[in-house]
Amino acid sequence: MNFNIEFIGVIAAILTTSGFAPQVYKTLKTKSVEGVSLTMYLVLFIGMLFWFYYGILIDSFSIILANIVSGMLVLIQIIAKIIYGKRKG
Repeated sequence: MNFNIEFIGVIAAILTTSGFAPQVYKTLKTKSVEGVSLTMYLVLFIGMLFWFYYGILIDSFSIILANIVSGMLVLIQIIAKIIYGKRKG
């Protein structure tokens, strides 16, 4: 593992992963999932599982880390969509 390359990857992982946090925070705070696409988040989660596996195969800490954290945030959003979406209907 080349440390310099992985350092760039970790910075990219932090920046892209942090993009999910505001949406998850807003959803949990307001308990509103109107306009949140369950299909989009499911496809995104499946894609993250593949990225995670790819990171393992190429031994990339940054890819593994980004997809673990992002995957957890997306999974929280999926669960919130299912729970809070049922409350409205």
